[in-house]
This record gives sequence, C-alpha cells and structure tokens, in this order.
Amino acid sequence: MGYMKQASMRSGILILATAQALIQTVSVLVVTIGGLAGAVISDRPELATVPVAAMFLGTAVATFPASHLMAKAGRRAGFMAGAAIGAIGGIIAALGMWLSLLPVVALGTFLVGCYQGFAQFYRFAASEIANEAFRPKAISLVLAGGLGAAFLGPYLGRVGGPLLEQAYVGSFLILALAALLAFVVLAGLRMPVQVVDQVDTSRGRSWGAIVSQPPYLVALFGAVTGYTIMIMIMTATPMAMIRQGYDLSAAAMVIQLHVIGMFLPSFFTGNLIKRFGVLQIMLSGVVLLVCQVLMTFTGDGIESFAVALILLGVGWNFLYIGGTTLLTTTYTPAEKSRAQATNDMTIFVAGLAGSFGAAGMLDGLGWQALNGYWLPWLAVAGLAIAWLMLRERRLKMEARAFDSGGSGSMENAS
Repeated sequence: MGYMKQASMRSGILILATAQALIQTVSVLVVTIGGLAGAVISDRPELATVPVAAMFLGTAVATFPASHLMAKAGRRAGFMAGAAIGAIGGIIAALGMWLSLLPVVALGTFLVGCYQGFAQFYRFAASEIANEAFRPKAISLVLAGGLGAAFLGPYLGRVGGPLLEQAYVGSFLILALAALLAFVVLAGLRMPVQVVDQVDTSRGRSWGAIVSQPPYLVALFGAVTGYTIMIMIMTATPMAMIRQGYDLSAAAMVIQLHVIGMFLPSFFTGNLIKRFGVLQIMLSGVVLLVCQVLMTFTGDGIESFAVALILLGVGWNFLYIGGTTLLTTTYTPAEKSRAQATNDMTIFVAGLAGSFGAAGMLDGLGWQALNGYWLPWLAVAGLAIAWLMLRERRLKMEARAFDSGGSGSMENAS
C-alpha cells in the first residue's frame, strides 16, 4: 500500500514537472522574443515590451479566478483549462504578428499569461501530493522541470522567428503547440482524494489574519523581490544586448544560461532548505542578486551579461522556492486558496510592473543604472529576512525557557 502511494506521488510530481517545463518554455519564449516582436510592429520604442507586460497582466488577472475554479473543480480540470487558454493565446498572438497589430499580439500574450496564472499552482499541487518530509524537495523538483525551458524557450523563439514570411509568427505558433502538449500531459494528473475534496473555507481565519503574519509577509516580500527583479532584468537583457551590437543568437544564449541558473539549482534547493533552513536560503538569494547587480558594473562584454544573468537566475531560485516553502507553513487547508492566490497575484502584479517598465527604464537609465536601481530594495529584503530569523530564534528560546520552567515547576510540585 505504501509502495503504491509512493509511486502515485512520484508519478504526479513527474507530470507536474513536465507541465512546468512546457509552461516555462512558453514563458521564456515570450520573454526572449516578445520585446523584439513588439519592436518590429511598433513605432514607439517604449511600447516594445507591451507583449511581455500583457503576459504578466494576464497572469495577475487570472490568479484569483484560477484558484477559485480549482477549489471547486479540482487541480486537474483547472490546469487543463489553463493550457487550453494558452494554446488559443499563441494562435491569436501569431495572427497579430501576421497582421502587424500590436493590440492583437498583446491580447494573445495576455491569454498566455492567463495560462501561466493557472500554472503557478503546479508547485502548490506538488506540496499537496507530497508528504511533509518530501514537500520542499517536491516543490524544487517541479520547478526543476523548467530546466528544459532553458534549452527549448530561446531555441524555439530563435528558430520560429524567421520560420514564416512575417517575423515571429512561427514562434507564437510553436508556443501554441507547446500549450496543447501540456493539455495532453495534464490529463494524466491524479490528485489525492483528500486534496480534491472541497474544503469549508469559512472555517479558516480571515484574509487579514492570514496575510498579516510575519512569516507570510516575509515569504511574499522575498518572492516579490526575486520575481520583480528577475523579470525586469530578463526582459531588458535582449534589448540591451541588441543595442550593444550583439545579434539575436547571442541574446538567446545569455537568456538560456539565465534560465539554466533559474532551474538547475532546483535539484538541490530543497535539500539545502532542509539542511540550513528556509530563511538562510532566502537570504543567500538576496546576496546572489546583489552580486548580479555588481557584475553588471563590470562592463558590456558578453561575459558580463552571461555571469550577471546566471546569478540572477540562481538568486531568483533561492528566493522563489524559499518563499514558496515558507508560505506553505502559514495557512491551513481551509485557507490555502486565499493565501496562495494573494501571494501569486501580488507577485505577478509586481512582475507586470517590472516587465512593462523595462524598456522605458532601459532607455532612461541605461543598463548599469537599471540594475543598480534595485540595490536599496535588496537591502530592505535582506533586513526583513534577517529580522524574521532573529524573531524565530527568540520565539524558540522563549518556548524552551517556558518548557524548562514548566518542567521545573512540576518537579518541585512532586
């Protein structure tokens, strides 16, 4: 019986990791060519990243409806609906490029973002499939599925760019096929019965009580920090490199290295969290992002871009997986839909701002200053995590003192 349960858990994790690889391929493809595609059909440089921003808008808009749908219909039905929406979005974006209509492309990538809004719950589904001991590793392994996107996303964007007469039409059609494949893969997902059953959400704490917990706030702020910085810099990188005279292949290669940095550590991030603690790993993520900023100050050589983007990826990984793991400790099953949806919607609203502002800030500030802009934010994030570490340590010491005092009192009484 135990073997069958373990096999079912591993099968579910494999399906979610495969689906994660496909959604990340789609997302990386849009980030790689979205700004360049926008520049092809827009006369205003500041609007070039509208397709990328529209994707993150779609994610933010879809997060709460996706959570609500899955609370009613289950994870599998929600995930499949999201993949179908993504396939439709890819077709619409391809049509927009064919007609040279930026609003139609943006509508397509908006729907792709809705697909991403559903897919953000893959990691939470992994935490629900796994037992408590395996949970951090399960989250890591599902996110590790995105490693395939490091190779497929930039490659498919580059190959699809000149595939048809109008640039990037082929890229978006390939995107639609990837979403359809995810739909097929997710049809095999089976969640545990106790997870699929509806939970009486009225029995949980209020929304304010959930989100005002210090661990919840630090988990959210850490994930928002990693995601916002990662999205802005990742979106700006291809444009910054093209302006420095590099070609699309060089830009795609740097994005590829970045995505490897995002997902390769996922094979061991869960083990690091178990060994050193989630807050220590999150703080390490902040330090890595500071190093990323400092690396951009070394110049405009391709090595500077590549190393900075690798550091960006690993820093995001530690903050995002760490934040997700910490978040799962702050709510009950009755509270999960509100807690998870609030977290992800906030992250993607911040990601929307980062992606939409990337082109304008790159124009106004330049590459180095755009990166340096984030140093004060990273300082605040580091202080917040360090504060929670001290708070948790103090609470543990007080609990031990209380237990010792209680035991002493009982001994004296006897």
